[in-house]
Amino acid sequence: MRVIAGTARSLPLKTPEGMETRPTTDRIKETLFNMLQTKVGGSVFVDLFSGSGGIGIEALSRGASKAYFIEYDKKALNCIKENINFTKFTDRSIVISSDACSAIDRIGEEADIIFMDPPYNSDLDLLVLRRLKDATCVTEDTLIIVEATLNRDVTEFEDCGFVISKEKKYKSNKHVFLYKEN
Repeated sequence: MRVIAGTARSLPLKTPEGMETRPTTDRIKETLFNMLQTKVGGSVFVDLFSGSGGIGIEALSRGASKAYFIEYDKKALNCIKENINFTKFTDRSIVISSDACSAIDRIGEEADIIFMDPPYNSDLDLLVLRRLKDATCVTEDTLIIVEATLNRDVTEFEDCGFVISKEKKYKSNKHVFLYKEN
């Protein structure tokens, strides 16, 4: 796994050992950030269920002004910190050791982009979306991206107070792009 583009381009990133995390592949990461290219520069980016921190680090490399990395697993947290130090993004990174729902209240500003890649088939995506609906860090302009399995029924996301603006399918998973319902 590596940083795809930007100031830290081609730098290798570590991933936590074991099967607890599922790093987003370079190809999917590149496709995602190609879709986000006009939104990332100067943004406040939140990486929920950060794993190795690869998505948030990619955002920083491409010009995000700040990234929040939220992770509960201790091995993954150590990996995130090592990757942030290695890519020299410590001054624009905030690492929060917490479960995603509790951490939402600790995001101290409005987020421009929130990316979440919760464990598949866990319904954590619904719990987090319900929490994000009324969170002060989420506005009508905040883009929320949920990574999910291909067979995930995403109409449930709309029941949480969000509108689906786009769905991008890959071979093994998909990204769902959401905005807060007006």
